[in-house]
Amino acid sequence: MSDDAELARAIALWQEAYRRQMAGDLEEAIALYRRSIAVRPTAEAHTFLGWTYSFQGRLEEATAECLKAIEIDPDFGNPYNDIGVYLMQQGRLDEAIPWLERAKRAPRYEPRQFPYLNLGRIYLRQGRWWDALREFEGAVAVAPRDVEAARALHSLRARLN
Repeated sequence: MSDDAELARAIALWQEAYRRQMAGDLEEAIALYRRSIAVRPTAEAHTFLGWTYSFQGRLEEATAECLKAIEIDPDFGNPYNDIGVYLMQQGRLDEAIPWLERAKRAPRYEPRQFPYLNLGRIYLRQGRWWDALREFEGAVAVAPRDVEAARALHSLRARLN
């Protein structure tokens, strides 16, 4: 199989895995992500495999997959954000912050507002209102049509007034 055909096959497999994941068929999604990685490891397949593991509460395995994704493509922002979220879920807020900051700076990342929103949530939990406000403003700046970002910003502004 040529490199282009191999990559196309790997992408098709992780896209089907993603559809299965969103339909709630996590075991089939895991199997498809693993097949995709066997054909050609991609940052996307590792990141989304990790995300699927997180749905099952397997946060250490999820983090390990994200670290593999970063090795393959350090410009892909999603695994940085996901590691930050997994740390947040474990109550390790201070450890999550640098990962989310790296996600914000990643050249290749969509949806760009997520690390801003996640940092804002951390800062709210820590009582760091002005830092949270800055992050929510950043989320709205990069995604002005995101309803959740706008709601978070307006809610915090109302609390601060």
